[in-house]
Amino acid sequence: MHVVIDDLSKVYRGGIYALQNVNLSIPGGMFGLLGPNGAGKTTLMRILAGILRPTSGTLLVGEHDGNTEKGRSEIKRVLGYLPQDLGMYPDLNAREFLDYIGILKGMDRRKVRQQRVDELLEMVGLRNVARRKLKTFSGGMKRRVGIAQALLNDPRLLIVDEPTAGLDPEERIRFRNLLSELGGERTVLLSTHIVEDIAQTCRNLAILKSGQIIFKGNIAELVQETRGKVWAITTSGEKPEGNFTVVSTLHMGTSIQYRVVGEAAGQAGAIPLDPSLEDCYVWLMREQHSVLSTALIR
Repeated sequence: MHVVIDDLSKVYRGGIYALQNVNLSIPGGMFGLLGPNGAGKTTLMRILAGILRPTSGTLLVGEHDGNTEKGRSEIKRVLGYLPQDLGMYPDLNAREFLDYIGILKGMDRRKVRQQRVDELLEMVGLRNVARRKLKTFSGGMKRRVGIAQALLNDPRLLIVDEPTAGLDPEERIRFRNLLSELGGERTVLLSTHIVEDIAQTCRNLAILKSGQIIFKGNIAELVQETRGKVWAITTSGEKPEGNFTVVSTLHMGTSIQYRVVGEAAGQAGAIPLDPSLEDCYVWLMREQHSVLSTALIR
């Protein structure tokens, strides 16, 4: 399901822009929305989900107009949403919770609803613990219950907001793999500040900073933009200085290797490296900071 966002802005009291003239086209499959905390990602997700109204701009989900009451109702019918903080009833077990959410979503036929609940518990790997109370679940298990509730209505558009935050590495990998599988059948919008989650699941992405889109395209295009800006500098211990950001440090016995992003061509012994998505992200943030600093000086 294609999502088209045009000149979307959200302004809070005091003239504070959470989003400013956002233009974005989201195709089918997995799509990543990357940005630091406070960039406006959750505001955008809540507008897409019909929870918030934009101050200005337009939103189309398929043929449904998100600026009209009828359009928002139709969007909710085809939408699955996993917010960053999903409230759960700790004394219900997983099956009871999903059955209750199914009732709230209008799934009135008990047999059909319970069959769907069982299918989803199997899909997210919780069938064997379906009768355990939610308060006994780990963080990762609760996130899997969260994705199951978002899938109850078999949505064509699935929105997940910071789904792996706070999870251990094993649960993060399991959750990423699950999202990738779901992206083959529908549009999945993954919003996160964790670069690795995007790198492992998405081909197309947008990067949001301070309520504005600073990049949109595919990862290959972003890597190409950053080529020539990533370097390895090895020293006997002293930290190199220059117009770059150190992104990692590797101790190698009597020497230290620094991975840096920026202008390091003139540094003694600097070796160019292929950019990772994390390097690209750091480069973009540096560039935007430089543009803002220059504007302030002027």
